Amino acid sequence: MARTAELMEHSDLHFELLTTPVTSWEGALGAALFSAEAHDTAPPLTFPADLPLARVSMPLLEEHAAAIECWRIAGRARAGSHGAIRYAHSDEFLFGSLHLSEEAAAAGHTGLERATERAYREIHATLEASGFAQLLRVWNYLPDINSESHGTERYRQFNSARQEALIACGRDIRGNVPAASALGSTGGPLSIYFLAARTAPAFLENPRQVSAYHYPAQYGPRAPSFSRAALVRHRGATLFISGTSSILGHRTLHEGDPAAQTRETLTNIEALLGEANRLKAGTFRLDSLAYKVYVRNPADLPLIRAEIDSAVGSRAPRVYLRADVCRRDLSMEIEAVGQRA
Repeated sequence: MARTAELMEHSDLHFELLTTPVTSWEGALGAALFSAEAHDTAPPLTFPADLPLARVSMPLLEEHAAAIECWRIAGRARAGSHGAIRYAHSDEFLFGSLHLSEEAAAAGHTGLERATERAYREIHATLEASGFAQLLRVWNYLPDINSESHGTERYRQFNSARQEALIACGRDIRGNVPAASALGSTGGPLSIYFLAARTAPAFLENPRQVSAYHYPAQYGPRAPSFSRAALVRHRGATLFISGTSSILGHRTLHEGDPAAQTRETLTNIEALLGEANRLKAGTFRLDSLAYKVYVRNPADLPLIRAEIDSAVGSRAPRVYLRADVCRRDLSMEIEAVGQRA
């Protein structure tokens, strides 16, 4: 495997997207492993014992066995734990991860709802205890995201439980909410990892889309509580683009046409880059980002990859992952990270 991406030379927060074993863990704040065997008793790679690590059961769609997302800092990270969460932090940033198995349904809540509410309560308890009040970005991975249980789609169960936990913790459910994504893994527990900071970010919305937290009730009783992007400025700028798909307003476009959905998704990402660039945090372009591309049907990969190659060029690093997307009529989803000095 070969190194895929390394972003940002002059920042306290340094992002790498790798498809090769890491040769040095110096300054590592946390990492995520994406692999079909991520939750096996003998996973494909080894990691430092004190590293907060999210293991996501999600196969790559190209020749690589695994992908590693690594976040580093300038200096040495300080590790800790709180409940089910393992974390590490610098003076400014904190990375945390947790894995929770779903328990039996009880008290009118499904097993997924119980696990999600517990996860988000523990995330915010960890932030309060550690002094990192600003949640920047959250990555959520749950199996069978589009399946139904107890008469409701599991993604909608997740949204309801996340919002209940935010309200219980005194957190906003719209407006000042972190960038986020929620994808369907191929197995394993509910897996979540997140980044927080002491400095407040700028939360961005897409002028082409209804904010997710204002979605109408046809998408579920509780709207998803996330921003379309978050921009963090601290000795440079880091742009977190949430999971983005072929949605205009609040409606899915181009159902059944993965190439057209990819083009629409990239147009939405360009709109978010325009919002970030308006804030004069450097110039972000499509070819200056690193991408994770989630593909529902592996047979669609050549069409999706061709559209991305055409729009983004060869410089921008990317990995393609087999995943279910939050809406059944979506063929793919893209998330991205950009960093500027």
